[in-house]
Amino acid sequence: MPYRIDVPCETDLDTHLDRLVELGALEVESSVDHRLAALMPDSVDPDDVASALGADDIVVSPAVGRDNGSVWILTPRPFHVGSLRIIPADVEREAGDLRLIDSPAFGTGLHPTTAMCLEALDEIVPTARPDGVLDVGTGSGVLALAALTLGVSGAVAIDVDDDALRVAADNARLNGLDRQVQLVLGGPEIVAGTWPLVIANILAAPLIEMAPLLVRRVGHHGQLVLSGVADSVASEVAHAYVHLGMHKVNITSRGGWAALVFRASW
Repeated sequence: MPYRIDVPCETDLDTHLDRLVELGALEVESSVDHRLAALMPDSVDPDDVASALGADDIVVSPAVGRDNGSVWILTPRPFHVGSLRIIPADVEREAGDLRLIDSPAFGTGLHPTTAMCLEALDEIVPTARPDGVLDVGTGSGVLALAALTLGVSGAVAIDVDDDALRVAADNARLNGLDRQVQLVLGGPEIVAGTWPLVIANILAAPLIEMAPLLVRRVGHHGQLVLSGVADSVASEVAHAYVHLGMHKVNITSRGGWAALVFRASW
């Protein structure tokens, strides 16, 4: 697990930055109070960092993992995914931005599975113009809220984790989207009806298990976006949905993960 170091650095900032990068720093940032912070891999001993920097006053602390500890950053920051700009809650919002609270709930937008889903939404929403979306396993609510930001008029977001739904509700209010999203505790069996767009960023095993339920939630010629799927089992997930009559539209891959897009054949 990576760890964080903080070190005073009133002089030789560039030299210290270079040495941290040479040591394998995962991320480095400087602050206005002349301090450097870095995320270091656990394979690098903190004493070696202190020696390389010629500093005996470095402060070592645990790193904060986002997205269930799978993404490591020093502090949340604005970034772009497709046409979307995702920003921390304390950053001033511009038109089209999506603000997210820094929380334990999965869905910062930084994990490859979330990023690929957001990119798929960025392609689907402007062309297909779905009037509703079902987000299964919503986590922070990022995918449902992104769909609304891109122009979908209403969303239903479900999750089996009550804490995640509370975070999603906070994020919806933060973006002024709370009247457009309905948050429901439970799995896809808890809702009835169909949607022109269904998204599920979970894991391969539950996606295969709930395939019959998810397929029934996809409306006439609707689209289904799945992720949380390791590359090694993407073909198994695809087979489960094609077997139920879905047409495979696209598979993308990044960082060992895959995202799959299907279209209903009915």
